Amino acid sequence: MNLSAHPRLLELLAASHALGTLRGGARRRFESIAREQAPVRAAALVWQGRLASMTEMQPTVVPDAAVWVRIRNLIEAEQQQQALSRQRETPAPQRAEGGWLRSLALWRGAAAAGALATVAAVVVGVNLSEQLRHAPAVQYVAVLSDDKAAASMLVTFDPKNRQLVLQRVGSYQEGSDKSLQLWALPPGGAPRSLGVLTHEQALKLKATEADVRAVPALAVSLEPRGGVPSERGPTGPVLFKGPLIEKTL
Repeated sequence: MNLSAHPRLLELLAASHALGTLRGGARRRFESIAREQAPVRAAALVWQGRLASMTEMQPTVVPDAAVWVRIRNLIEAEQQQQALSRQRETPAPQRAEGGWLRSLALWRGAAAAGALATVAAVVVGVNLSEQLRHAPAVQYVAVLSDDKAAASMLVTFDPKNRQLVLQRVGSYQEGSDKSLQLWALPPGGAPRSLGVLTHEQALKLKATEADVRAVPALAVSLEPRGGVPSERGPTGPVLFKGPLIEKTL
């Protein structure tokens, strides 16, 4: 199936994959398609980056002691429920009234725990929806791969903030005396520098839509520390490259 022809479906599947709600055969089929189709792979990486950045922006919160108590109660309730199921599978003598009352209290507690979990899931979903509403826009995306077609860098362009966002997804690390430099590869023109990368796992470079419009591909070269002037073009080996795709959503 060509998911690129169904952009809304692709966004929904990529978001579900990143959230972990896409499971079983559907998840395996999506991952299989992503390995074969660059736009699908790019959409999956974009959503993974979005959710990862949200967790990084959140302050560290120490769970309240009551949370651990509730977790322990839920585990104990589940263990007792399993014990009751085993008892029902084998003949047992008539239970006393007190035993039934204890079972009733147990089931009520389990039901309350289930309701609490449902409410928590709804609250998390609302918070996630609110965060996604304020997430950076993505107009262009590129997955830059090495000569073995292994994804090494995810590049997205956020027109709202006029930024190129780069995230390293491979294990490559340049030496301390070298720098990676990002290049636009316009059709029929010389490569144009879009900026020099730092050693950080993720970084942002200032850019405008004019810098990326009508650019079919991007590349990353290995240069002397601090990079080289744009007019000189890449002087070192080109390590990663890939097509720049304009998103329809």
